Amino acid sequence: MLIDTFGRVHSDLRVSLTDRCQLRCTYCMPEEGLAWARDVLTAEEYARVIRVAVGEGITEVRLTGGEPLLRRDLLDIVESIDVPDLSLTTNGMGLARLAPDLKRAGLQRVNISVDTLRADRFRMLTRRDGHSAVLDGVRAAQAAGLLPVKINTVLMRGVNDDEVLDLVAWAREEDVELRFIEHMPLGPDGAWSRDEVVPADEILTTLRSAYDVAPVGHREHAPAELFSLDGTGPHVGVIASVTQPFCGDCDRLRLTADGHLRACLFSRDEDDLKPLLRGGASDDDLAAKLHAVVASKGAGHGIGLPGFVPPPRTMSEIGG
Repeated sequence: MLIDTFGRVHSDLRVSLTDRCQLRCTYCMPEEGLAWARDVLTAEEYARVIRVAVGEGITEVRLTGGEPLLRRDLLDIVESIDVPDLSLTTNGMGLARLAPDLKRAGLQRVNISVDTLRADRFRMLTRRDGHSAVLDGVRAAQAAGLLPVKINTVLMRGVNDDEVLDLVAWAREEDVELRFIEHMPLGPDGAWSRDEVVPADEILTTLRSAYDVAPVGHREHAPAELFSLDGTGPHVGVIASVTQPFCGDCDRLRLTADGHLRACLFSRDEDDLKPLLRGGASDDDLAAKLHAVVASKGAGHGIGLPGFVPPPRTMSEIGG
């Protein structure tokens, strides 16, 4: 097992397939000027790292980006992965075309980013058009059986925090699981302010203004606290990474598109696996590196503590 010095057992690997994306979401990427990774891992290299990681105790793999649907060999990568829980996070723009093929290749479920139900606000947030394509992608994922379809919504004060109840109503109508996410400091320089964070307590207050809200079970290692609304319909989750961090239960490792292994989303340190992958290292050598990175993991990300410095890479470069 992959166990750190705090006794946390790691079973979840987030794998970024690319840092590229069709959108330029304000909380994730600059509008222009971001240098793309030139030396990304091959499908075979991903397959090897994941196979070794599964042998060391990884049971869940989430494919991320950037936008993973932009990888031309995506279906090959999905087919190569043998893990109990295989999911993918996407902006949804290519799902209407790819959802059936992804299901046949072995993908089990998807998380789709939907930050607004308004096309004009989508254009402002993403600096691109395509809102209808995203909503079509949600329905295509449902039809293809990539279930449960989970919706990720990053709430930002003064931007989309007035849509909480509208998004909930839409999610219940579409029978998808909505997750509200606190705005995290992972975008371009100057793109984050604590004043823009809509805290979990405020989200729940808004939900309680319209519904009977009750907690569902215990979060354990999952990032989202789940709640039932009026005892019916899909659950709604709240991911409070900023105001109620869950670092003590974290079980995740992250692999960037350019082959760097990270123990924490907010880490300022990472280990390049490419010299091992391309230098004749054995699977045992790769496994030893996985254990070493896990052993180096800190107690928490430190947001809100004096001296906290965000990672030098944006969310699109790290992988969501």
